[in-house]
Amino acid sequence: MTYAGNASARPSTGAMASDDEGATDVAPRASLMAVAVALARREFTRFIRQPHRVMGSIGQPLIFWVLLGAGLTPSFSAPGMEGMSYLEYFYPGVLMMMILFASVFASITIIEDRDQGFLQGVLVAPVSRLGIVMGKVGGASLVALFQAGILLIAAPFIGLAPGIGGWILLALTLVVVSLGFTGLGFLFAWGMKSTAGFHAMMMVIMMPMWVLSGAFFPIAGVPGWLYWIMILNPVTHGMTILRAPFYDDPLTLLGTGDYLLALAIVVASVALCLALAAHRVGRREAGITVPGS
Repeated sequence: MTYAGNASARPSTGAMASDDEGATDVAPRASLMAVAVALARREFTRFIRQPHRVMGSIGQPLIFWVLLGAGLTPSFSAPGMEGMSYLEYFYPGVLMMMILFASVFASITIIEDRDQGFLQGVLVAPVSRLGIVMGKVGGASLVALFQAGILLIAAPFIGLAPGIGGWILLALTLVVVSLGFTGLGFLFAWGMKSTAGFHAMMMVIMMPMWVLSGAFFPIAGVPGWLYWIMILNPVTHGMTILRAPFYDDPLTLLGTGDYLLALAIVVASVALCLALAAHRVGRREAGITVPGS
């Protein structure tokens, strides 16, 4: 009886769509933005309503930065960085670390939503699957940017004071980097069944990417085999464009070949992660609908 009811409902839906072709052209765009905004707002609201999560996600990188920065400053020395404290050098790396952790923990909500039945409800709704990706990734990026914004308050106290253009470029860089990390987290979380397994996998994949990005130690002077690993790591180029606005103005950077190359690699990597995430969602949806068609 239930199947018959569903079958009878399908033709009527198709008839309505064929009777008003103009509506079907406009509806997907409206639903795309509505779903993306609703899911992003839900992710950010859920984060703000968990004070322990807020304190943990901000406090851990902050303590890590202060303790390591203070402890390693006396012995820190790198070519071309004479007079720079490790507290200053490590600061952009901690920003990257905060984005990484935020993306990992925010992506865990995908698994939680599946366990609670919320994700299944979204998937069966007549909405664009790209909207789901945009909403989840956008919400996770908002969480990451919120945390990074708090840490940016400390920049002037360690002598890092970019101009207005530098702050704008830095903000745009954080947006791009956070989209890349959250897109990668989404890509892995979508097929995972366990939050513990996802967290372990992300630590195995993302933590080495962060450590070998120039965030923890400079790339200059490392062994040859490690140098090439760091060069092939897209997060290394993310560190390049994240560190640069603290020391150079945007016009100078946009005329620098090394900066433009790093920017192109980062943008391409982010676009690839988001495209793969959208493809993963669409492929899963196709697998659900075809057997019942």
